[in-house]
This record gives sequence, structure tokens and C-alpha cells, in this order.
Amino acid sequence: MSKEIEDEIEGKVYSALKESGKPMRSGEVAEAADVDKKLVSKTITKFKKKGLVSSPKRCYYSVSEE
Repeated sequence: MSKEIEDEIEGKVYSALKESGKPMRSGEVAEAADVDKKLVSKTITKFKKKGLVSSPKRCYYSVSEE
């Protein structure tokens, strides 16, 4: 996958999480961002390692507080 496509997917996933204003499951993020669920899961894992996304409860994700 090219860097441009990866960046676009990350942007869509982050925006979907931020705009929802509430914790979401990866399937909900995939639907909101119009991105494949497997790519959403990989992206969320990457964001969690960077501290950009937190998991307030099991299988739900939200943007970490700034």
C-alpha cells in the first residue's frame, strides 16, 4: 500500500472517531469512514501505540484527550 493511501485511510479513521464524539466499535468506524474494517483495525492499533486513540471499554475506541 502506498504512503498516500495509508495517510488518507488514517485521516478518514481519525476524523470519523473525532467527529462521532463518542466511543465507537471498529465496524462503526469502518462504516463512518467508508474504509475496510481490517484496515480500520490496523489503523486503530497504530493510533493506540502513538497514544492518539484510547479504549474506554473493550472493543470501543475514541480519540485520546489532548
